[in-house]
Amino acid sequence: MKKVYLMRIVACTLLLSTAVGAQTVYDAAKFSGSDLNGTARFVGMGGAMGALGGDISTMGVNPAGIGVYRSNDLMTSFVFNYTSNKSDFDGSIMKKDKFRGSFDNIGFVYSSKIGNETALKYVNFGFNYHKAKSFNRDFSMQGDMKGLSQTDQMAVLTNGASIDRLEDNDVFNNNEIGWLSALAWNGAIIFPDGVEKYKGFPGDSPYGNYSSRERGGIDVYDFNVSFNLQDRVYLGLAVGAYDLSYTKNTLYSESLFNENTDYFYSLESFMKTTGTGVDFKIGTIIRPIESSPLKIGVAIHTPVFYNLTLRSSAILNSDADFDEKGNPIPVDSRNIDTYNKINGDIITDYDLRTPWIYNLSLGYTIGSSVALGAEYEYKDYSTSSLSYNDGTRMTDENNMINNMLKGVSTVRLGAEVKLIPEFAIRAGYNYSSTAFNEGAYKGLPINSSRTDTDYANEKAINNYTIGLGYRGSSFYADLAYQYSAYKEDFYPFDNIENLQKTSVTNDRQQVLVTLGFRF
Repeated sequence: MKKVYLMRIVACTLLLSTAVGAQTVYDAAKFSGSDLNGTARFVGMGGAMGALGGDISTMGVNPAGIGVYRSNDLMTSFVFNYTSNKSDFDGSIMKKDKFRGSFDNIGFVYSSKIGNETALKYVNFGFNYHKAKSFNRDFSMQGDMKGLSQTDQMAVLTNGASIDRLEDNDVFNNNEIGWLSALAWNGAIIFPDGVEKYKGFPGDSPYGNYSSRERGGIDVYDFNVSFNLQDRVYLGLAVGAYDLSYTKNTLYSESLFNENTDYFYSLESFMKTTGTGVDFKIGTIIRPIESSPLKIGVAIHTPVFYNLTLRSSAILNSDADFDEKGNPIPVDSRNIDTYNKINGDIITDYDLRTPWIYNLSLGYTIGSSVALGAEYEYKDYSTSSLSYNDGTRMTDENNMINNMLKGVSTVRLGAEVKLIPEFAIRAGYNYSSTAFNEGAYKGLPINSSRTDTDYANEKAINNYTIGLGYRGSSFYADLAYQYSAYKEDFYPFDNIENLQKTSVTNDRQQVLVTLGFRF
């Protein structure tokens, strides 16, 4: 089994990229995803409003939905989030939770009536800001690694580098040697194992402790124009401007035991990704039978074309050294800080192209009291693409994306019932399949400045929603509750000899409030 692992790591180490700030499968997946968010009415119906239209949030799904408007609309939403996660590594259970409030949505629609006798009845314009994805999360796990160590991965990633090159004062500017190897050697947690060969720390029963703090999100600004043709065909176009900010700080440490002596090291990784992107959305809603309220919606979203910048640094602390025979000996704690070594963060500019999105929706109304919506959406994550800012594709990283990611199907169902003309109740369900193929893992090239060896393979996501709504002559107010749950398999470093996974359960509860005026 270890031979298989070594072959896998060596295969990754041979992916020698032209820049040290290599990106990974997990960056592409994280930045390509989105949450169920928007107005409280939209969320309360599970987001299944692509064919129904008449809500500002539909411009981010099917921009033709704004063509349904016959009056102006101005609204804003507030969100209260409670997130929690529980990790279970071989019976060692840790929990984290966080509560926060946020302002996640504001928009307007300007409806312009063309005439009653013309085929083109309305031309509508809209704008909507919403938080497409939140990265806010605190997480931790710990436990006995059963003889496996992160230092084994560090040793393999040296890929035959000489000791002189690892000890070079300018090693962190050498784009042929990765930071994990350089930090590990200078922190004396990997050891010589022959000529230009290395092994992990020769300690027994490593005990690992991992924690992470993630912050940021993806903000989307949609600009929409839509058309109403004879109250039966609606056409829409939206241009989306994206603002991405993601900060991830991780700390992984191991307690190691050798020859009656306890050793300890810790690795802190600091990363911040920022950038902007743009996409285009086109859609149509058709009422095929004049006497029927059935509506059919179709929408296509182009990829989001991101220009991103990654800033990263790392700190390794250890209390180990090796003697003349290459055996570990204890020393006072040493500190290797890449920020000081290169006088700042290492900065990598790169481009990300997310997948195309295809959306098919149905809407049906019963009088003015009941609205039903259903949607199917498909997004093939394996078509995501990474490239350097000069346009050169990251061939090896893209091959891994193609092999480890797959298409995601999303199903949305929703219903609204008006008990009286002014008061409505809503319910919805939203399901998204996993983006990860079985056995997906994080491969780091040998020259990577990335030192975050952790990764998690997320599974299917289920969202359950309910809501209430009030409609007056002009003022309206909506309230929604959303419960989201998904599981994932987490690993603090690459899967050596089938390192036992950490089973993680993630839950998110949201209360959304939307206030608006139609005039």
